[in-house]
Amino acid sequence: MSTIILTDHIETPIGPMLLMVRDDRIIGLEFDDQPERYLKDLRHRFGEFTFAETSNPCGFSDQLRAYYAGDIRAIDALPTIGGGTPFQERVWTELRRIPAGTTISYGELAVRLGDKKATRAVGLANGRNPISVVVPCHRVIGADGSLTGYGGGVPRKKWLLAHEGVVPAKERTNRQADLFSGGF
Repeated sequence: MSTIILTDHIETPIGPMLLMVRDDRIIGLEFDDQPERYLKDLRHRFGEFTFAETSNPCGFSDQLRAYYAGDIRAIDALPTIGGGTPFQERVWTELRRIPAGTTISYGELAVRLGDKKATRAVGLANGRNPISVVVPCHRVIGADGSLTGYGGGVPRKKWLLAHEGVVPAKERTNRQADLFSGGF
């Protein structure tokens, strides 16, 4: 028997997203220009599945639209289920504890999980996050303040952080240098 996954396409300022819902929980939220990223993951997690296009499943689409319209806390309580390994689920749970408007490094995230040596494993789990934006993997940056990789692309990560009011330390330093040198 095929799993039914409710979907909705959501237009955002940084590209269309595909919302995927099963059993009243978000199981996927990905930029729609990267179907290979989410289709492979869905097959791994659910085997056979069928998409059923639905308008605003469980009201989640409206909450995502509110986030993109400026209410950055609108997505904080959305129910999710990632379907990952126990370690991935721990990482993804901890990601949801990073408040909008803040960032942490992969190393800091590893420490929060109780193993400062797990930085690389944390990065891998972060990269496998199937629920972009709601499980805010974009809030994790390099130890030096740099915007490290992001499944949706670094320009989108930069936009999301700016939307939430974050100017990464490395960029802040570059802007200050520009101001002192007279450049803009």
